Amino acid sequence: MPSLLGAAAGFRSVDVDVSPRSVIPGRQRWDVKLVLGRPRAAEILAAALRRVPGITEARANPVTGGVLVRHDARVRAEDVGRIVRRAVTLVAGDPARAVRPAPARPAAEPAPRVDRGLVVRPVLAVGGGVAAGVALLRGSALSRQLVAVGAVAAATAAVLRKAWHGAVDASRDAAGPGAERHPLLEIAGPHRRRLYRAAALSVAGQVSEMALGTFLGWTGLVLIKGEAAPLVSLGLTTASAQLWGLAGLVAAACAAVAGLSYASNLQWRRLGQDVEHDWRSRTYRHVQHLELGHLEGERTTRVAGALTDDVGQLGAFFAGPANDVLQLGTSLALLVPAFLLLAPQIAWIAFLPIPVIAWLSLRHRDKAAADYAVTGERRARLGSQVINSLAAGATVKSFCTEDYEAERIDGLSEAAQESNRQTDRSTIRHAETVRACTTASMAGTLLVGGRSVLNGTLRFEVFSPLIGLPQMLLMRMSRLGGIVDQYQRTLASYDRVQRLRALPVETEGTGEPLDTGKVLGELVLDEVTFAYPDRPPALDNLSLTIPAQRTTAIVGATGSGKTTIAKLLMRFQDVGSGAVLLDGRDVRDLTRRDLRHAIGFVAQDPFLFDGSIADNIRYGSFGAPDDAVVRAATMAEAHTFIATLPDGYDTLIGERGAALSGGQRQRIALARAILKDSPVVILDEATSAVDNETEAAIQRTLRVFAADRTMVVIAHRLSTVRHADRIYVMDKGGVIAEQGTHDELLARHGLYASLWRLQAGELAA
Repeated sequence: MPSLLGAAAGFRSVDVDVSPRSVIPGRQRWDVKLVLGRPRAAEILAAALRRVPGITEARANPVTGGVLVRHDARVRAEDVGRIVRRAVTLVAGDPARAVRPAPARPAAEPAPRVDRGLVVRPVLAVGGGVAAGVALLRGSALSRQLVAVGAVAAATAAVLRKAWHGAVDASRDAAGPGAERHPLLEIAGPHRRRLYRAAALSVAGQVSEMALGTFLGWTGLVLIKGEAAPLVSLGLTTASAQLWGLAGLVAAACAAVAGLSYASNLQWRRLGQDVEHDWRSRTYRHVQHLELGHLEGERTTRVAGALTDDVGQLGAFFAGPANDVLQLGTSLALLVPAFLLLAPQIAWIAFLPIPVIAWLSLRHRDKAAADYAVTGERRARLGSQVINSLAAGATVKSFCTEDYEAERIDGLSEAAQESNRQTDRSTIRHAETVRACTTASMAGTLLVGGRSVLNGTLRFEVFSPLIGLPQMLLMRMSRLGGIVDQYQRTLASYDRVQRLRALPVETEGTGEPLDTGKVLGELVLDEVTFAYPDRPPALDNLSLTIPAQRTTAIVGATGSGKTTIAKLLMRFQDVGSGAVLLDGRDVRDLTRRDLRHAIGFVAQDPFLFDGSIADNIRYGSFGAPDDAVVRAATMAEAHTFIATLPDGYDTLIGERGAALSGGQRQRIALARAILKDSPVVILDEATSAVDNETEAAIQRTLRVFAADRTMVVIAHRLSTVRHADRIYVMDKGGVIAEQGTHDELLARHGLYASLWRLQAGELAA
């Protein structure tokens, strides 16, 4: 076993909260309370799991507490649970031990490569420290001020370095190996020209805003000293002329700020909408062409989440945080050189709050992530319980538990309210702390700058326009944590969307096109073997023939492979070995579109869309006239109940046909297949939910419909298939136990006869 498991097995037991969320072949998701709100623990756990041979991928999310584990065939699905639990136990007890590399063999290990950074960085740090000490002890006032500025810059760099490394690691994970471009450029895709245009407008708007602040500072200078020296060189020599000139400049700057801000925000929002629409459209088209096995292997909620929440996050980043990044960068690029060139005496105090605010913002982001995770979990539980209680209205009333349910909702609501209060306190505390730092910076700048003006080392004409500008930067610095958080969320969303897009689509045949009008409908399974992943064969060397233009029934016990045969005929799955033939042609040589046009299919649990009855019958045959819809509904014995509805065929049936009974939904789905008028029709338990009288009527009309077409009827209820031209009786293991007509099979007194007598009530259950 891997060293991780060996280490964990000998470690003391730690009570951990670990539970599986979903388990499918090759991939498992777990809820691990240990990593919730603990980014470092999540990182260590993922690293520990990745060290286990056979684990191809491991990710831990500190926001949701979820752990994703992908594994190959070397690791059995049941072993993954033990691996995860032991890894969590080890991380909970000794995090360093969990990721400590195993001792390497000297003979197999190449000579270690010396990292020059390990030598250069300490030398530079010591040298810089010595130089700073000399400047502080023996240097001039300007030297000491520059050292202070350097210290502020170093502190800021240290704070941002951690955030940057996390962002870079996230971008590398999202981009994947061999990626040539940054993920954000990949996300922008064909909309990069709009991205560059929006970026240019943002930079121009920020420059205009800085210019506006400068003009306002000059206005104060004119009012205090009677003139602003920079304006004298423009020919404005009197105070009145300068005020009029400044009024015009301020008005122009305000107009520029407003216009550029409007244009840039509009461009960013359009970019976000374009990105979201483009990625959702392309991803949804890809999902529609996924192999059914891969689509069924993914949770519908996760696929829907990638198409809605994750794709929405891609657009939301460009609509907001991307603009904030450019504004913050532009402010730094303009202000830092301006202060260093014009007023180095006050640069250190003006920018001193930057590392503090950056650290506070990043710390608040980490803490808020855990708070939001808890709040989101409690709100999700509240919402789930509300939906369950409302959906179970009949059960609640029958047991007289209305008050009990109300108390449960009260308790969950109070827990969610308390989480919201805690989150609000943390957010408000952070905002007020940033405000205090900004105010302190303003006071410090006034004090230090004022003393420099009084002692003559700083001209008032320079100090006045600069005094208010750093506050604009500091207020934007408070968004740093949110920007980094949104950036990482965007890369995580991009990664999930890309994984969905990486799932293989259905392959198409390379043979000649299939003319549906010339299809006779003979279907042959020739020595077919098929198994679902990590399961025994559902069909084992099965051979059977479904004659053209005849009705063939397939019956048998649950799990005998009946529905699997239907999936192979429709190419929802491909055989492992053997071949499926349509009129002598291997279905793998046909395009799936041609094949499925030739076959009508009614599933055991038919899906109806949110819309009218007519829309659902017409689905797939969108151009069918109303009279054809009515004829199909009549043949499916659906017209009678449809006619009794207030809006008839225009009646809205809700999601999944919730307004109809199970039998009514099946008849609508049957009418849809009849309207398609394919030469081959497969009915998989298509009448299992209707009563015997309705089924008998449907059978009579289907006998007329089945003339000159191939019908494959899969059923448990043998009365459904008694008139079939041939009946195949499937047994466990996907083999044929018997075949023949209804009368022939009864005469053999075999499995079919036993099932018939059992359903007829002649044997005790």
